[in-house]
Amino acid sequence: MPFKPHHSLSTLSHQHHICSRSPLRLEDHTHATAMGSSTQVNLAKTVARLVVNNLFALVAVAVASGVVWIWAWPIRPEEIVERMRALPPVHVLTAVILAAGVGKMWRIRRARDVYLVEYACFRPKPCYRTPFSTCLEHAHLMPYLADEESIAFGMRLLLRSGIGEETCAPVAYHYMPPDRSLRASREEAELVIFGAVEELFARTAPAITPADIDVLIVNCSVFTPVPVLADMVVHRYGLRADVKTVNLSGMGCSAGLISVGLARNVLQAAAPGTRVLIVSTEILSSQYYEGSERSMLLPNCLFRMGAVAMIMSSSADQARFRLRHAVRTVTAGRDADYRCVFQEEDGKGNTGVRLSKDLAATAGRALKDNIVAFGPLVLPASEQLLVALSVLKRKLVRLIGSGKVRARLYRPDFRTAFEHICIHAGGRGVIDEVQRGLGLSDDDVEASRMTLHRFGNTSSSSVLYELAYLEAKGRMGKGDRVWMISFGAGFDCNSVAWECVKPAADADGPWAECIARYPVQLPEIDKQEV
Repeated sequence: MPFKPHHSLSTLSHQHHICSRSPLRLEDHTHATAMGSSTQVNLAKTVARLVVNNLFALVAVAVASGVVWIWAWPIRPEEIVERMRALPPVHVLTAVILAAGVGKMWRIRRARDVYLVEYACFRPKPCYRTPFSTCLEHAHLMPYLADEESIAFGMRLLLRSGIGEETCAPVAYHYMPPDRSLRASREEAELVIFGAVEELFARTAPAITPADIDVLIVNCSVFTPVPVLADMVVHRYGLRADVKTVNLSGMGCSAGLISVGLARNVLQAAAPGTRVLIVSTEILSSQYYEGSERSMLLPNCLFRMGAVAMIMSSSADQARFRLRHAVRTVTAGRDADYRCVFQEEDGKGNTGVRLSKDLAATAGRALKDNIVAFGPLVLPASEQLLVALSVLKRKLVRLIGSGKVRARLYRPDFRTAFEHICIHAGGRGVIDEVQRGLGLSDDDVEASRMTLHRFGNTSSSSVLYELAYLEAKGRMGKGDRVWMISFGAGFDCNSVAWECVKPAADADGPWAECIARYPVQLPEIDKQEV
């Protein structure tokens, strides 16, 4: 008679006293032994990781202790003090001057710290919502722009995309046909950019005002009017006449983190206390694709309006995050990567952005290239040692074994280096590919998936919406490390590492009105569905 856990021991003991009690004791003993072994293994791994990560410090302490012991033994402590007092003053003075000089040279050569003082994301009003029903109705009312096959494809894409019903599109998309005029694009730019910048200055006032901005960087990939968007910001907020401005275009969704890297370079070379205002956005109104090619219909379905404004400085005053590293990888040398995100005309002369079906795989390859440069900067020594050993093992297998035998390289665990990971919300496939490639859990990519669901693909600003999600959830603590990953046309992959200096005092950001509803359960998709 098999033992059933929900039966009490007394019920079974009447007929099977020995048979029922012995397996229970054995099972409990086995479970306890397994738990104990698991705890011991985890403890051993933790101790080993601490030893390896602090190996140099341990060796230095051991060497210093040995030198002191050899030098002092068998002299008494009183004799050591007397010897130090007996040293000639010129020797002491020389040692002090040398130490001061070495310290000065180290400070000069050390890169100046750069900080994110504050950031703010554009929060669209409910009147801009574009639920699936509205998209379907408009498509059927405009048969001259899309046939039934294209409409069906678009709806399948929306249902599988991970985008929710509350994402927002500009006013131009709500007209039939959509308004692709220059005027509509300017109005959208003013709405999202001014909304984000005004929210930012409201957060930093009165300590930082528009008059305190020294450098302005604005990035928008496709829409570049004359005067440029940077001049529009200068005119709106009356920035100083000596403000330095940069307007970036054509870099796609990676432009936000590219701007962060550019700001870092400027601040490390500029006078201490310099402030840089960064504005990242994508203007959609003039980019609506009116053709029927599927690869060019994707942007119409995935992209939504958004913007973020940030103030960065070389001063730690009021800083929220410290910038640790920024690494950019460009893979445009590969033909497939270069044409992965490509603006062109279709066979009928309709202009749009073509997204390759291999976009997710291309992002995965670019991320691998990026990690080669980024990993050594952030991974603890224990993880780097495991990677080095796996590389050595592969080389030995190739030398000793046959050519058919291959040793797998160790996949480093970036969760040992970061508490939070923000992956560009470029689409469900992109997030899936990065999660699989890095071995991340669903909790690790929650911020990315929820940002895609609530706001859609907001291009270069999406990683800051994800940071705002983490802060709105109260998960960001002092000292927490954040890894931001973005992808863009070119093909580009960018990694930026932050360290939290001061968590948000409140959650009054773009998630303020809806954070209680998240996370939500996303619908499962059929991998075999076309």
